[in-house]
Amino acid sequence: MRGAEKLPDCVRVMTWNIHGTFGSNPRFDLVRVADLIRRWDPDIVALQEVDSRRALADAANPFEYLPGAVGVYGIGAISMTGADGDYGQMLISRFPVSQHEVRDISFGEHEPRRAIRAEIATPLGPLTVVATHLGLSISERRQQAAVLIELAAGDAPAVVVGDFNDWFWPGSVRSVLSRILAGRTRFRTFPAMFPLLRLDRIYCRPRVALIRSFVDRSARALSDHLPVIADLRPGV
Repeated sequence: MRGAEKLPDCVRVMTWNIHGTFGSNPRFDLVRVADLIRRWDPDIVALQEVDSRRALADAANPFEYLPGAVGVYGIGAISMTGADGDYGQMLISRFPVSQHEVRDISFGEHEPRRAIRAEIATPLGPLTVVATHLGLSISERRQQAAVLIELAAGDAPAVVVGDFNDWFWPGSVRSVLSRILAGRTRFRTFPAMFPLLRLDRIYCRPRVALIRSFVDRSARALSDHLPVIADLRPGV
Protein backbone atom coordinates (compact mmCIF):
# COMPACT_ATOMS: atom_id res chain seq x y z
CA MET A 1 0.00 0.00 0.00
CA ARG A 2 2.20 2.80 -1.28
CA GLY A 3 1.80 6.33 -0.03
CA ALA A 4 -0.21 5.41 3.06
CA GLU A 5 0.17 8.56 5.10
CA LYS A 6 -0.34 8.22 8.82
CA LEU A 7 -3.90 9.13 9.74
CA PRO A 8 -4.33 12.17 12.03
CA ASP A 9 -4.66 11.62 15.76
CA CYS A 10 -3.32 8.09 15.43
CA VAL A 11 -0.43 6.07 16.77
CA ARG A 12 1.22 4.03 14.04
CA VAL A 13 2.44 0.57 15.09
CA MET A 14 4.58 -1.75 12.98
CA THR A 15 5.76 -5.32 13.45
CA TRP A 16 8.33 -7.08 11.28
CA ASN A 17 10.45 -10.21 11.40
CA ILE A 18 13.63 -8.93 9.71
CA HIS A 19 15.82 -12.05 9.66
CA GLY A 20 15.76 -12.51 5.91
CA THR A 21 16.16 -16.20 5.14
CA PHE A 22 15.49 -17.80 1.75
CA GLY A 23 18.34 -15.67 0.34
CA SER A 24 16.73 -12.33 1.19
CA ASN A 25 19.16 -9.70 2.47
CA PRO A 26 22.07 -12.16 2.84
CA ARG A 27 24.41 -9.42 4.11
CA PHE A 28 21.80 -8.32 6.69
CA ASP A 29 21.85 -4.76 5.36
CA LEU A 30 20.57 -2.77 8.35
CA VAL A 31 20.53 0.50 6.43
CA ARG A 32 17.99 -0.86 3.94
CA VAL A 33 15.96 -2.36 6.80
CA ALA A 34 15.90 1.00 8.60
CA ASP A 35 15.05 2.85 5.37
CA LEU A 36 12.01 0.65 4.81
CA ILE A 37 10.83 1.15 8.40
CA ARG A 38 11.24 4.94 8.21
CA ARG A 39 9.25 5.01 4.96
CA TRP A 40 6.13 4.23 7.00
CA ASP A 41 6.94 6.65 9.85
CA PRO A 42 5.90 4.30 12.69
CA ASP A 43 5.72 5.53 16.26
CA ILE A 44 6.21 2.07 17.74
CA VAL A 45 8.11 -0.78 16.05
CA ALA A 46 8.43 -4.42 17.12
CA LEU A 47 11.24 -6.30 15.36
CA GLN A 48 11.86 -10.03 15.56
CA GLU A 49 14.98 -12.05 14.74
CA VAL A 50 17.35 -9.18 15.39
CA ASP A 51 20.68 -10.90 14.91
CA SER A 52 24.11 -9.38 15.55
CA ARG A 53 25.67 -12.73 14.57
CA ARG A 54 24.86 -12.02 10.92
CA ALA A 55 26.44 -8.57 10.88
CA LEU A 56 29.70 -8.15 8.98
CA ALA A 57 32.82 -7.45 10.99
CA ASP A 58 32.69 -3.72 10.23
CA ALA A 59 28.88 -3.40 10.50
CA ALA A 60 26.91 -1.90 13.35
CA ASN A 61 25.40 -4.04 16.08
CA PRO A 62 21.66 -4.03 15.27
CA PHE A 63 20.71 -3.86 18.95
CA GLU A 64 22.65 -0.58 19.15
CA TYR A 65 21.96 0.79 15.68
CA LEU A 66 18.23 0.30 15.21
CA PRO A 67 16.79 2.37 18.10
CA GLY A 68 18.46 5.57 16.93
CA ALA A 69 17.84 4.78 13.28
CA VAL A 70 14.07 4.31 13.51
CA GLY A 71 13.02 5.71 16.89
CA VAL A 72 14.33 7.06 20.18
CA TYR A 73 13.78 4.53 22.94
CA GLY A 74 14.83 0.92 22.41
CA ILE A 75 14.24 -2.20 24.50
CA GLY A 76 16.20 -5.28 23.50
CA ALA A 77 15.26 -8.81 24.50
CA ILE A 78 18.17 -11.14 23.81
CA SER A 79 17.10 -14.78 23.78
CA MET A 80 20.39 -16.34 22.66
CA THR A 81 23.96 -15.15 23.02
CA GLY A 82 27.32 -16.55 22.04
CA ALA A 83 30.87 -15.68 21.09
CA ASP A 84 29.68 -14.51 17.65
CA GLY A 85 26.92 -12.22 18.90
CA ASP A 86 23.33 -12.00 20.11
CA TYR A 87 19.91 -12.94 18.78
CA GLY A 88 16.47 -11.80 19.88
CA GLN A 89 13.95 -9.02 19.37
CA MET A 90 13.44 -5.32 19.97
CA LEU A 91 10.68 -2.87 20.80
CA ILE A 92 11.43 0.68 19.63
CA SER A 93 9.38 3.80 20.38
CA ARG A 94 9.61 7.47 19.55
CA PHE A 95 7.50 8.18 22.66
CA PRO A 96 8.81 7.87 26.25
CA VAL A 97 8.66 4.48 27.94
CA SER A 98 7.57 4.88 31.56
CA GLN A 99 8.31 1.28 32.53
CA HIS A 100 9.09 -2.01 30.86
CA GLU A 101 9.65 -5.69 31.53
CA VAL A 102 11.29 -8.49 29.55
CA ARG A 103 9.56 -11.78 30.40
CA ASP A 104 11.09 -15.19 29.75
CA ILE A 105 8.35 -17.24 28.07
CA SER A 106 10.54 -20.19 27.07
CA PHE A 107 8.96 -23.64 27.04
CA GLY A 108 10.89 -26.76 28.05
CA GLU A 109 13.83 -27.53 25.80
CA HIS A 110 12.51 -25.47 22.91
CA GLU A 111 14.25 -22.38 21.55
CA PRO A 112 14.35 -19.58 24.15
CA ARG A 113 11.60 -16.99 23.73
CA ARG A 114 10.91 -13.60 25.26
CA ALA A 115 8.07 -11.08 25.53
CA ILE A 116 8.59 -7.36 26.03
CA ARG A 117 5.95 -5.38 27.93
CA ALA A 118 6.18 -1.58 27.93
CA GLU A 119 4.04 1.29 29.13
CA ILE A 120 4.37 3.98 26.49
CA ALA A 121 3.31 7.60 26.99
CA THR A 122 1.75 8.48 23.62
CA PRO A 123 0.19 11.88 22.83
CA LEU A 124 -3.18 10.10 22.90
CA GLY A 125 -2.62 8.69 26.38
CA PRO A 126 -0.82 5.71 27.93
CA LEU A 127 -0.62 2.55 25.87
CA THR A 128 0.41 -0.92 27.02
CA VAL A 129 2.47 -2.65 24.33
CA VAL A 130 3.50 -6.31 24.37
CA ALA A 131 5.90 -7.50 21.68
CA THR A 132 6.85 -11.13 21.19
CA HIS A 133 8.04 -13.96 18.96
CA LEU A 134 6.32 -17.22 19.85
CA GLY A 135 7.46 -20.81 19.50
CA LEU A 136 6.91 -23.38 16.79
CA SER A 137 4.90 -26.04 18.65
CA ILE A 138 1.20 -25.79 19.50
CA SER A 139 1.67 -26.69 23.17
CA GLU A 140 4.43 -24.11 23.46
CA ARG A 141 2.29 -21.36 21.97
CA ARG A 142 -0.69 -22.23 24.18
CA GLN A 143 1.39 -21.65 27.30
CA GLN A 144 2.91 -18.49 25.86
CA ALA A 145 -0.52 -17.11 24.90
CA ALA A 146 -1.58 -17.34 28.54
CA VAL A 147 1.41 -15.21 29.52
CA LEU A 148 0.57 -12.64 26.84
CA ILE A 149 -2.95 -12.32 28.27
CA GLU A 150 -1.45 -11.70 31.71
CA LEU A 151 0.93 -9.07 30.35
CA ALA A 152 -1.86 -7.25 28.46
CA ALA A 153 -4.41 -7.50 31.30
CA GLY A 154 -6.35 -4.44 32.41
CA ASP A 155 -8.87 -1.96 31.11
CA ALA A 156 -6.42 0.47 29.54
CA PRO A 157 -5.75 0.45 25.77
CA ALA A 158 -3.32 -2.31 24.85
CA VAL A 159 -1.53 -3.69 21.81
CA VAL A 160 0.06 -7.13 21.40
CA VAL A 161 2.27 -7.48 18.34
CA GLY A 162 4.81 -9.82 16.83
CA ASP A 163 5.48 -13.03 14.96
CA PHE A 164 3.11 -15.55 16.54
CA ASN A 165 4.05 -18.58 14.39
CA ASP A 166 0.35 -19.36 14.56
CA TRP A 167 -1.52 -20.88 11.62
CA PHE A 168 -4.06 -23.37 13.08
CA TRP A 169 -7.39 -22.13 14.44
CA PRO A 170 -8.28 -24.81 17.05
CA GLY A 171 -6.51 -23.83 20.26
CA SER A 172 -4.63 -21.12 18.40
CA VAL A 173 -3.07 -18.00 19.83
CA ARG A 174 -5.49 -15.81 17.87
CA SER A 175 -8.53 -17.63 19.24
CA VAL A 176 -7.24 -16.84 22.74
CA LEU A 177 -5.97 -13.29 22.22
CA SER A 178 -8.98 -12.12 20.22
CA ARG A 179 -11.19 -12.63 23.28
CA ILE A 180 -9.50 -9.73 25.09
CA LEU A 181 -7.93 -7.88 22.15
CA ALA A 182 -10.72 -7.95 19.60
CA GLY A 183 -9.11 -5.58 17.12
CA ARG A 184 -6.70 -7.57 14.94
CA THR A 185 -5.04 -7.73 11.56
CA ARG A 186 -5.44 -10.76 9.30
CA PHE A 187 -2.83 -10.42 6.55
CA ARG A 188 -0.91 -13.30 5.01
CA THR A 189 2.73 -12.44 5.69
CA PHE A 190 4.83 -15.60 5.19
CA PRO A 191 6.65 -16.51 3.03
CA ALA A 192 7.02 -12.97 1.75
CA MET A 193 7.39 -13.88 -1.92
CA PHE A 194 4.10 -15.83 -1.96
CA PRO A 195 2.34 -15.16 1.36
CA LEU A 196 0.25 -18.06 2.63
CA LEU A 197 0.35 -17.91 6.43
CA ARG A 198 -0.86 -15.19 8.79
CA LEU A 199 2.07 -15.35 11.20
CA ASP A 200 2.63 -11.65 11.89
CA ARG A 201 -0.20 -9.76 13.57
CA ILE A 202 -1.27 -6.73 15.53
CA TYR A 203 -3.95 -7.16 18.22
CA CYS A 204 -5.46 -4.26 20.14
CA ARG A 205 -7.98 -3.28 22.77
CA PRO A 206 -10.50 -1.73 22.26
CA ARG A 207 -11.55 -3.16 18.90
CA VAL A 208 -12.47 0.26 17.50
CA ALA A 209 -8.92 1.52 18.12
CA LEU A 210 -7.78 -0.27 14.96
CA ILE A 211 -8.50 2.31 12.27
CA ARG A 212 -6.47 1.01 9.31
CA SER A 213 -3.83 -1.63 8.59
CA PHE A 214 -1.76 -2.86 5.65
CA VAL A 215 1.42 -4.71 4.67
CA ASP A 216 4.43 -3.63 2.61
CA ARG A 217 5.04 -6.18 -0.13
CA SER A 218 8.31 -4.53 -1.18
CA ALA A 219 9.82 -5.92 2.05
CA ARG A 220 10.16 -9.32 0.35
CA ALA A 221 13.54 -8.11 -0.92
CA LEU A 222 14.79 -7.93 2.67
CA SER A 223 13.01 -10.65 4.65
CA ASP A 224 10.90 -13.77 4.31
CA HIS A 225 8.19 -11.99 6.33
CA LEU A 226 6.11 -8.98 5.35
CA PRO A 227 5.76 -6.18 7.89
CA VAL A 228 2.32 -5.27 9.22
CA ILE A 229 1.53 -1.60 9.85
CA ALA A 230 -1.53 -0.27 11.69
CA ASP A 231 -2.91 3.16 12.60
CA LEU A 232 -4.51 3.08 16.04
CA ARG A 233 -6.58 5.54 18.07
CA PRO A 234 -6.21 4.03 21.55
CA GLY A 235 -8.31 6.74 23.22
CA VAL A 236 -11.51 6.17 21.23
